[in-house]
Amino acid sequence: MDDEIRHPLAYARNERGWPQEELARRIRQAAKRRGLRSGTRGSRVSKWETGRATPDEDESQPLIAEVLGIDYAAVAHLGWPNWLPGQDNPLPLGPHNAVPSLREALMSSLDRRSFIAYTSGSLAALAHQWTVTEPRRFARLTTPGEVDAEMLDWLEETGTELIRLATERRQRTRHLLNAHLTTVTEFISESQYTPTAGQRLHTLAASLAQAIAWQHFDERRHASAGRYWHAALHNAHTGHQRDLGAGILSDLAYQLLWLKDARTAADILEHAIPRTQHPAARSLLHLRQARALAVLDEGGLCHRALTAAEKALDTPSYDPAPAWCSWMSHADLAADSGRCLANLGQRRQAHQLMDEGITLLPATRSKTRSVFLTYQAETYLRHGEPEIAAATATRSLHLASRIDAPRCVTMVHDLEPELSRYAHLASVGELLEELRAVS
Repeated sequence: MDDEIRHPLAYARNERGWPQEELARRIRQAAKRRGLRSGTRGSRVSKWETGRATPDEDESQPLIAEVLGIDYAAVAHLGWPNWLPGQDNPLPLGPHNAVPSLREALMSSLDRRSFIAYTSGSLAALAHQWTVTEPRRFARLTTPGEVDAEMLDWLEETGTELIRLATERRQRTRHLLNAHLTTVTEFISESQYTPTAGQRLHTLAASLAQAIAWQHFDERRHASAGRYWHAALHNAHTGHQRDLGAGILSDLAYQLLWLKDARTAADILEHAIPRTQHPAARSLLHLRQARALAVLDEGGLCHRALTAAEKALDTPSYDPAPAWCSWMSHADLAADSGRCLANLGQRRQAHQLMDEGITLLPATRSKTRSVFLTYQAETYLRHGEPEIAAATATRSLHLASRIDAPRCVTMVHDLEPELSRYAHLASVGELLEELRAVS
């Protein structure tokens, strides 16, 4: 795509191979079908694309949406030009973009238009912007707040409970989480409230968006997951939640690691770690940094990050850990350290640490247990122990199927090509049959 094509309308037009005059002609045809008249010409399209003019919201924008095959709900919901396809750059941090980022994420859930995944470079730039941009103070409102204390308490309590249930009751909570985030977004954009209430609303929006992002990530809907993490980062920043913002950046880094972009993941974490405050948050980010460095085969830096993660986890704090990382424990440290050592070829110690981590995990952490079991199965398989790998992967598959964790099921499926080499072994053959049954 030509570097000069920057406006999303130009992007949509060029994707279809239309010059400006052709888009104008199609807009006139759409108006005619509705019994209307439009005087749109190529010169007007040029003004829209260069920002010298904005198409009328009630007349021209619905016609553009019809021509591009975009649901009109996006027009009313997102506003110009945010409803257009081709928005592959995150919105810059700032108080005015907290609500638009939420609306964009919520629209991505509806699958009414194609959302492009953010590029690695744009996410790295966003992480840098987060490190150097301080959130602004909330403006004091002259009118007493419409969001009373009882309503705000209810929103927070309900949101906290939905987030708690989101992992193991994904199907039951998906629509409830989206509906609750929609409600919170409406309160932020349409109500009046005190600065303190505003911080609470934005923090709640960030936490809800983060939970939804993980659900989409588990379903491998990476573009929409990125939109929700992007919205979460905006609202954590607006709500003055530094640790939460760092955690969301580390979620984006984790996604990039999953998508085989360990270098950008490590770069993002390099920005996020210095700004964390609670030791549990710092420990988790160092652990994710170690994972990225292990994939990059940077052993010395990886061991240094693991040591920092352990030191931070053992650092006492008078304040409770933030909810988003309150689960961080020595079980996670052990199992993920084992995963790192497996990547670095240190097999024996890797298995010892993964065994330790799986043993320490509480029964409530079923999805994490399934992930760790698959890591271990992959390591066994890599080192020529297919029967132990099959037994371990079967445990993971049964657990993932029971709790409806699609990403965990897919992780076991990803072992299938390597497992097929040992299909003559009974335990491997049985697992391959099960995988075919659930595919």
